[in-house]
Amino acid sequence: MNHFNKPPKKVRFMKFWRVNLVFIVFISLWLAILGKLFLVQVLHLDLYKALAQGQQKLLSEFQGERGQIFLKDGEKNISLAVNKTWSFCYVSPNEIKDKNETADSLSKILSLEKNEILDKINSQNEESLFLILKQKLNEEEILEIKKNNLPGVYIAEESLRDYPQDFLASNVVGFLGGEGKGQYGIEGYFNDVLEGKEGFAEGEKGPLGLLFLNSENLLSEKKGSDIQLTIDYNVQFMAEKLLKEAKDKLEFKEGEIIVMDPNSGKIIVLAQFPSFNPNYYSEEKNLDVFQNSAIQKIFEPGSVFKPITMAAALEEEKITPQTTYTDPGVIRIGGWPIYNYDQRVYPGKITMTEVLEKSINTGAVFAERQVGNDLFLDYINKFALFDKTGIDLQGEIFSQNKELKKGYEVNFATAAFGQGIEITPIQLVRAFGAIANGGRLVKPYVVDKIFENDKISQPVISSPIISKRTADQLAAMLVSVIENGFGKAAKIPGYYIAGKTGTAQVSWASLGEDKRGYSNETIQTFIGFAPAFNPRFVILVKLNNPNTKTAEYSAVPIFRDLAKYTIDLWQIPPDYE
Repeated sequence: MNHFNKPPKKVRFMKFWRVNLVFIVFISLWLAILGKLFLVQVLHLDLYKALAQGQQKLLSEFQGERGQIFLKDGEKNISLAVNKTWSFCYVSPNEIKDKNETADSLSKILSLEKNEILDKINSQNEESLFLILKQKLNEEEILEIKKNNLPGVYIAEESLRDYPQDFLASNVVGFLGGEGKGQYGIEGYFNDVLEGKEGFAEGEKGPLGLLFLNSENLLSEKKGSDIQLTIDYNVQFMAEKLLKEAKDKLEFKEGEIIVMDPNSGKIIVLAQFPSFNPNYYSEEKNLDVFQNSAIQKIFEPGSVFKPITMAAALEEEKITPQTTYTDPGVIRIGGWPIYNYDQRVYPGKITMTEVLEKSINTGAVFAERQVGNDLFLDYINKFALFDKTGIDLQGEIFSQNKELKKGYEVNFATAAFGQGIEITPIQLVRAFGAIANGGRLVKPYVVDKIFENDKISQPVISSPIISKRTADQLAAMLVSVIENGFGKAAKIPGYYIAGKTGTAQVSWASLGEDKRGYSNETIQTFIGFAPAFNPRFVILVKLNNPNTKTAEYSAVPIFRDLAKYTIDLWQIPPDYE
């Protein structure tokens, strides 16, 4: 016989209430999961089957809301890439009762060809459940589709990438491809950062940003990180404007402008023409336009390379700015004649400063010979012209310059004045940045801030590659180019400008021709920095085959206009009254 009395039921319930509560919550969650599975696998089976069979353009692993890309205009944020919700029309062909009548109605509503719609519908097999007819519907189209209530015709919403500034800095930004991955530029290089973490567990799939009308959103989102660029909105806008205006006048094939802070590597401008509108990238026929010429196209720089040759000779104390030589007019190496531009001959004693002022090829060869081929090659390497800059953009390339490295005498001679050596525009800008800032290479960068953990970019600066003395001497020689030489059109009253012109012949090989030697086409460039002895910016203007004879009449005036605009915008104090 049990001598203990059982506690009352109320007491027993209170004693085990925590256990009961956990059990109830567990059962509720299990039922919710079963209900969700039933919803997805049974009630909405056709929807998800349709998505699985739909166009790849709208299917990928769910990524959440993509981070935005923007730049600064003073204290304002200027959006370059944002997310925007659009409605689109899709059909389920096997639900359409009268294909001809449906195609006729949709043709009038969507302003599409009837036969085009019929071809799309008829090309699908019987199991096709999802066929997009038109994206980015306007309000009138949405209302008409709803009003007609056509069997098998549906409206859904999708989150698409939108580029509010259209063409502005498009080669910096890149675009979001149809498969939901960033292509080119920032969109490509920082794709993982912009995506954020995936919202799916392993094995689960879903549409990128698709929110179907009358369907429950079952997925949680994780927003990607926003990115702020170093690009100056106003200077970028002006650079692109100048290129567009110059295109009509100079009829060049391609043009580009780079502006960099030589003290930090911060990119102020990356502009090129022709460009593209990333909102309509899929309509672009010329795929080359997607390339960022600053980092993805190599060229022979011509006479803008001469300061690099002079830097080596000055640093090794083989010459001074006042060292003289006698111009022979032509130098023959192994049967190859080397002339000055237009086969000009300069009589009398010519100083190294005058070599830069008048852009004399034989003078550059003289300076290179004082250094010697091996040491000259070492200095090209010191200026990192055989390496990528490491800029934070997708697809940077570089030339290994195999021909130059073979060691032929004639190759070193022509490289002294910038022919027979290949570099990218961004490599040239970085090299000039070292001359401007006193002798150190900086790493160019275009991302100022990533808002994930407030990560702010820090300048990457090398140890000196040339002494400050050499850099200062060279800067003074480049000021003389503007004051007394072919760069006079770059003068800005009140400021000392340092710079160098370059007009390089374009090889037949780079034009895709199976020929040796050079064509009549030219690449005309001007690169300079200001104020010369306390520089705030380096500007490169590069034009492919403009209808002028030399850069003095093409690239130099564009440089001057942009430099003057930047000086005024930034309110940089003058060097003299």
